[in-house]
Formats: sequence, structure tokens, C-alpha cells
Amino acid sequence: MLKNKKINLNSIKKILIDQGFTIKKKKSNFFLKDLKSFYLTAISSFGLIIIFTLIPLSVNIKEDIKASKSTIDNTSNVNFQKVLDGKSINQKNVDEGLDLENLFEDIFSIEEVPTDTVRLSANTINQLFKDTKYNLENVRKNKIVKPINLSLLPSEIRNIESTKKKKNLFIKIVLPLILEENNRIKFDRKKLFKILNKNKNSDAEKRWLNSKFKQYGVLNKDLSTLKVRMDIVPVSLAIAQAAKESGWGTSRFAIEGNALFGQWTWSGEGIKPAGIDSEEKHKVMKFKVLKASVRAYQRNLNTHGSYKEFRSERANMRDSDQELDSLILADFLDKYAATGKEYTKIIKQIIKQNNLQDFDKVKLLPTSIQLKNII
Repeated sequence: MLKNKKINLNSIKKILIDQGFTIKKKKSNFFLKDLKSFYLTAISSFGLIIIFTLIPLSVNIKEDIKASKSTIDNTSNVNFQKVLDGKSINQKNVDEGLDLENLFEDIFSIEEVPTDTVRLSANTINQLFKDTKYNLENVRKNKIVKPINLSLLPSEIRNIESTKKKKNLFIKIVLPLILEENNRIKFDRKKLFKILNKNKNSDAEKRWLNSKFKQYGVLNKDLSTLKVRMDIVPVSLAIAQAAKESGWGTSRFAIEGNALFGQWTWSGEGIKPAGIDSEEKHKVMKFKVLKASVRAYQRNLNTHGSYKEFRSERANMRDSDQELDSLILADFLDKYAATGKEYTKIIKQIIKQNNLQDFDKVKLLPTSIQLKNII
């Protein structure tokens, strides 16, 4: 049977050839199958390698995103408090409320420091200024003031007949004091922003923040409020208000109590104004040194609710990268005196008539490396 089958197949093959068909032996595709299998294996292996490589990379990307988000929260001036205390900041409540408990603690500390306060005569002070080549013409030109710190006004300032000489002496006395306090605030403000822009803060930095919250009467440790309150008062504005409130240094409050800015108090030591109603309980705050009066004035403008609009306008100027303009800011001090808007007009008039804005960019020669870095 097998032989017959073989013959039949050969016969069929012969017939097909005679009919013109070509009979070829089918080649084996064993090699192609192996090659295909090799390619598939290689591609699969390569794919697995990529997958296992990307898995840890994706984990790192997720962690980087988390770290990035944390950095954004920590470096944001607005959200930093949320990170620090786990609380959100309600922007509507910025610069609201006042904690009075520690508000004047650093001012009282100035009063407690033992000082050999000697009241120099006007002639002695003028000679001191002459010896140190301290005159307002040079200051206006060079924008530099030497750190001459006087603790008391000369009582003879009342007797100086020349208005120009009286004003010049007064400005030369109070200018270094105002610049010194502004430098102190600038130093603190620079430190505040340095802390805000760090990812992580030390315990010392947090303690410093807490001390500043108390110093500026900030409720709920609100950093946005602290940033608004911790800022300088333009030199020209401070000089104008001191001139107005002290009569260019001639008032009884200025001579007897170093009260340059006529701030009131209802408790503690003060000077009772003459001729006021006996039922009035307020007094004018009294200080041992002029420096304390300047700091109390700045703290008053930087914290009291009556001057919230002043601080808001100042913050707007900062946000717009504008120079602090005393003539604009003066408009927001109508609550400083009972005369309201009339008071602000007088302040602006004093600034203009005496060219006090010449002193806004004046710098105090530094007494330390730290101060040198900020002025």
C-alpha cells in the first residue's frame, strides 16, 4: 500500500510537470520563526526595563511635587503662618485688633536704661554741631547724617529769636533720632522677610517672631498684619509732626517731658495740659529721653486703629514699589488731632515750606556692621 501511494504521488508529479507546472520543495521557516521569537523577546524585555525604570522615577516626581508645594506654602508671605501654626489667614482681618499688653515694653526699657542725661545749652549744642561739621546744607546735598544722639532739648531753644535758626537747631536734634528708629525698623523688617522666605525656621527665629507679634500688638500671630505694621514713618512726616506738636521744640511738654509728638495717656506718668476741663483725665505722655518719645510715636502710628488707613496706604505704596510719599500719607492722619483734615493740611504745609522731603533719603552713618548692611 505504501509503495502504491508512492507511485501515485510520482505519477501525479509527472503529470503536473507535463502540464507545465513547476514543482518546488517548500523551504522550512524555522529560522524566521526563531528570529521573530527573538525580536518579540527583546522588545518585551526592553519594555519591562523601561517600566521598572520609570516606576521609581514617577515616585520621585510625586515627592518632588509635594516638596514643591511645601516650598510654595513656606515661602509665601501670605500662607507662611498656615505652615507655622496650622492656621489659615483671613485677609479680611488683616491689621485688625490690638494687644496692648506688651506694646510699649521696649519703650519702657529705654526709660530704665541708666543714662547720664545732661541738658546741654543751645550754644554748646551748636558748637558741637559746628565741630563735627553737621549742618543741614551738607545733609541735603550729601544725604548723610552723623549719629549724634542727644537725650534732651536745650531749654534755651525757646529764646532763639530767629525762626530759621530755631528750626535748624530743632531739625538737627531730632533728625538722627528719627533715622535711628527707622533703621531699627528696617533691620527688623529685613529679618522678617528673610524668615518668611525660608523653608524651615529655627526655634530662635520663631521666638523672635513671637516677640514682634507682642511688640506690634498683633492678634492671632497674623504675619500679614505684622508685615503691614512693621514699617518706617517717612522722615519728613515725622519731623513735621514733631514740629507741629512741640512748637519746634519750645512747648512745655517737649522741654519738661521730652514729648515731641503730644501723645496722650490716661494712666501713668504724664503732664496735664494747662487750661483743660477739670473733668478731663488725659495727660500728655512724659519721657525721660527724646529717643523714647520718637519710638512711642512710631509705635502709635504703626499699631493704633485710628491709623489703619495710613498703614494700608503705606502698604499699597510698598506693593507698587513706590517711594513712601509723606504728602500723600499725611492725608490719612486726620485722626491724630481734633482738627481733623485741617491738621493734615498744616502738616503738609510744614513739609513743603521747610523742604522736609529733602531728608527722606538721608542716611545715618552706621554704628555697626548690621546697620551698614541695611542703609
